[in-house]
Amino acid sequence: MGASVVAARRWRVWLVATLLVVLQQDGARAQDWLVDPSPYAARLVVDEATGRASLENGLVRRVLSTRPGGTTLSLQLVGEGRELLRTVKPDARLVVDGEVVHVGGLEPAPIQNYIDPDWLVAAQPLPGALRVVGWSSGPLRERFAWRPRLEWLSRPVQWPPKGVALSVRYAGEGRWQGLSVVVEHECHDGLPLVAKRVLVENRTGRELRLSECVAEVLGFVEAQSDVELPRAWKLPPVHVETDAPAILRPVEPVRRDAVRWLEDPSYRTQVNYALRTPCLLETAPPLGPGVLLADGAVFESHRTWILCFDDHDAARRSLALSRFYRAVAPWSQENPLIFHAASSEPARLVAAIDQAAEVGFELVVMTFGSGANLESRDPGYLASMRRAADHAHARGVAVGGYSLLASRSIAPEIDVVDPATGLPGGAVFGHSPCLATKWGEEYFASLRGFFEATGMDVLEHDGSYPGDACASTTHAGHRGLEDSYWSQRERLAEFYRWARGRGIYLNVPDWHFLNGSSKCAMGYRETNWSLPREQQEVIERQNIADGLATKGPTMGWMFVPLMEYHGGGPAATIEPLSEHLDHYRLRLRNLLGAGVQACWRGPRLHDAPETRAMLEGEVRWFKSRRRILESDLVVLRRADGADWDGWMHVDPTGPIPGLAMLYNPRPNALRRSIRLPLRYTGLRGSALVEVEGAQARVLAADEQGRVEFVVELPPRGSMWIELRPAP
Repeated sequence: MGASVVAARRWRVWLVATLLVVLQQDGARAQDWLVDPSPYAARLVVDEATGRASLENGLVRRVLSTRPGGTTLSLQLVGEGRELLRTVKPDARLVVDGEVVHVGGLEPAPIQNYIDPDWLVAAQPLPGALRVVGWSSGPLRERFAWRPRLEWLSRPVQWPPKGVALSVRYAGEGRWQGLSVVVEHECHDGLPLVAKRVLVENRTGRELRLSECVAEVLGFVEAQSDVELPRAWKLPPVHVETDAPAILRPVEPVRRDAVRWLEDPSYRTQVNYALRTPCLLETAPPLGPGVLLADGAVFESHRTWILCFDDHDAARRSLALSRFYRAVAPWSQENPLIFHAASSEPARLVAAIDQAAEVGFELVVMTFGSGANLESRDPGYLASMRRAADHAHARGVAVGGYSLLASRSIAPEIDVVDPATGLPGGAVFGHSPCLATKWGEEYFASLRGFFEATGMDVLEHDGSYPGDACASTTHAGHRGLEDSYWSQRERLAEFYRWARGRGIYLNVPDWHFLNGSSKCAMGYRETNWSLPREQQEVIERQNIADGLATKGPTMGWMFVPLMEYHGGGPAATIEPLSEHLDHYRLRLRNLLGAGVQACWRGPRLHDAPETRAMLEGEVRWFKSRRRILESDLVVLRRADGADWDGWMHVDPTGPIPGLAMLYNPRPNALRRSIRLPLRYTGLRGSALVEVEGAQARVLAADEQGRVEFVVELPPRGSMWIELRPAP
């Protein structure tokens, strides 16, 4: 009997054994992982006979080869038995000293449409590629230190996340003797998520130039198979994200994003006549990294996460994304009530802190235009800020300030140089300082010094680094265009991680969650907050409903102009606060009812006893239900200004499994029949329904798992409804 036949049989035996494991785990599938993730613990299954290692958790499985031609052999949705890959690619790809270096991989298959088990058994390692020389496993490790603010977390968090990691070591031969690469694969507990990064170690005895590092290369089954070119391509059912910020306005040779869905030129048997199907996934920095790796040095790549969707339903995908961020960026669940104080003048700042403490707000930010200067190194100024911080902490309030990073010009010799023109400008925000300069070094040193000297707690970091490239060859922190992206990215990431380790809260308008920021805009256009108040009410709820497609409720902030903002006059603002109590209350119900915090920007939070009493009551209502109000949201009806709208929080493991918020934008009362889905609350068959604290009643669910009842919504008002287990 031939060796290939024996190997094929071993491969099939391994498949059968794996299938038995799947069937055993499949009993847990009756329990939705979005309702109860506890049965889905990650584990590593190794078959020494075949050299295959499987990272799996009952939801997703990634099968890796630990033989010399190491690579990913399979990526499956376990519950569906669905294979997501159609071919085998190298584990990673580098460009070192101008040469392409493949990390693992097998010789090309005859066709790229599917992975033939018989071919897989007989396939030889890719010629010239780095070969597997060993592997190890262990639990997931924290990516950086984080000191959580427990008072702002309404539920327990896990850091580092739970799961299992497999590290596969590759080594080079010949010219690449001494070049070592470790590919770290991860599988998380409780959700269909795998992750990966690459570490490149130079032991060659010479300096190496690492021009490119493609950390993830996967040939996915195409999501759409068209002979002609469609207007827009569908992509495979996965969410892919990295901790490398994207360049939003690219100039060649700068790529657009760190996540790239590409055509696969080796896929010659696809249906599309022009061979243009986007079915090859690669993740790499948008430019570079372009680093010079000294002998003995180690380069750590970006990290890639792949979240596999098990359904096309938009609500289910939204919930899955929210769970993803809860796992990999748990600081995004820190959700303090934020007052943006209009002045940093000491007496007015102390007054703002006192008002916040009186009504239960938890964080005061010296807002943009307040006069705060976090770049100051003046001892007298820092001492005054220290006194303000001490006062805030004595009142149980956190305090910090605003700093503008990008979207400003410092000087021609410091600003980003446009690769297309060779002149300053051309950045995402027009002009922007290059962070890999002496100025950038001093800027971050100033911020560190400010927080160390004052003991303040929060940085509102506006216009954060969006991924600009810089063609300057005279900046101190990078050689030229090729390494400009990575040098700036590393400087920013290192500062954010330092801040998280000190417990400094990061409110950043740009998408830096995976490097430590806690919030970005939920939905934001500055001029909208100059519209009449009643229009802001509806747009606010639209922005929240739309923003939930990509983030959880605690990840986004909104804006409320207590004072005038970009115009609009008295019709747009809430001041005088006591004259617009109904509107002020509705804005609180909009935002706190969504678990979304806003930047309440103005000189004060209350101006009269009735204003303070209203504010205290709304904050007390929020804090008494904080866990459910900060839980994931299902949109019931998007706001359109013509009829009711609303959403429902779901928390199947909490004391209140469901809480719906309903809103009426009309000037007259609305009587409506409302259906609330129980699917993601964990409630089955029936629910105890309580409307605005009135007498609760048990309602049976219909065949679609919904409870239905009639409500009367007050004019331009709101209503909350709690769902609990029936007795």
